[in-house]
Amino acid sequence: MAYRFGPYAIDVSRRELRRDGGLVHVEPQVFDLLRYLVENGGRVVGKDELLDAVWQGRIVSEATLSSRINAARRAIGDTGERQCYIRTVSRRGFLFAGEIVPPVDLPRPGAPEGSFRGPGEGQEVRFCRSADGVRVAMATSGRGDVLVKTANWLNHVEYDWHSPLLRPFLQGLSGRHRLVRYDERGCGLSDRDVKDISFEGFVRDLEAVVDALALHRFSLIGISQGAAVAVAFAARHPERVEKLVLHGGYALGRRRRNSLAHEEQADAFVTLMRHGWGDEHSAFMQAFSSIYIPRGTPEQVRWFTDLQRMSTSAENAVRIRDACDRIDVVDLLPRVRAPTLVTHSRFDHVAPFEQGRLVAASIPDARLVALESDNHAILPDEPAWATWTREIEAFLAG
Repeated sequence: MAYRFGPYAIDVSRRELRRDGGLVHVEPQVFDLLRYLVENGGRVVGKDELLDAVWQGRIVSEATLSSRINAARRAIGDTGERQCYIRTVSRRGFLFAGEIVPPVDLPRPGAPEGSFRGPGEGQEVRFCRSADGVRVAMATSGRGDVLVKTANWLNHVEYDWHSPLLRPFLQGLSGRHRLVRYDERGCGLSDRDVKDISFEGFVRDLEAVVDALALHRFSLIGISQGAAVAVAFAARHPERVEKLVLHGGYALGRRRRNSLAHEEQADAFVTLMRHGWGDEHSAFMQAFSSIYIPRGTPEQVRWFTDLQRMSTSAENAVRIRDACDRIDVVDLLPRVRAPTLVTHSRFDHVAPFEQGRLVAASIPDARLVALESDNHAILPDEPAWATWTREIEAFLAG
């Protein structure tokens, strides 16, 4: 198993660092330090934490730590001035800032680079450009009628494919459809450094994906924020949408509901993200996770925090969250002409059930299915899962 970033790969089982398939010699402590920073990529690792992880609490001088950091930087092409991967955060510690592809199976030594098979085995990942030039990663899997899943907060087309939460759902859809997914701007394998993070930008990304794949008519599934994106596309391009599935969606973001309580919730979410993003041990992130998946197991919560670290930075997460909080597609709902299924957890703490009811009541002839769950993301091991997946497949097959 290995982590990949840029031309490099950290082979965990063999304790090897590779560049473009070739071995890069590093001392054991340097490997351990680099591995720990990569595994905790996207968050600042303090010096004390690093010493505990690599040296198991032994007394180590500042000079020794500095020399190992410098050796790790040299091994991956960084310097003290050119900190593309390992960045020093003044008075706080170190941050691995490279874009990481999660653990994958590496080809055996001597195998050609083209034989690399990662967690996306069974799917093909390609790229297209949105109207404003942003590169968008898109993944296709399975065969059958085309089903496009809109991006939502947050995605990583590779990481999602092998996650314990999403893999059963994605593979189930891929078993019956040609499933198309993509990472929205600022997320996953799509461009991270982008000027425009807005709802209109999200819709442009969907338009770019279906145009790049020459999809003329297809079904759409939108989850959470992705539901509003799907609604906007279906209203603007009715001739292209066969059927529409919306789960956990909302027509109005928190800052558009004329509610002080929802405004305060939006502020609270930003605070939780800024102070605990991607850190499963943070009290802020534990509170954040308990809102999205209150019935999640420790393993599922770890996946949720890993997804945060893998999918985007805290800064981008806040920008995307702010764009979601300003969504307003109320006027577009009556313009949707596609047959529509709306599913929503009855006790959802992220997108209130009332928002799901509003969506279903405003789209002509839409059907609403209430799920007996308080999870925003339906989990494979809860009773509502069977109802949810059965309703979706029956609707798409009908």
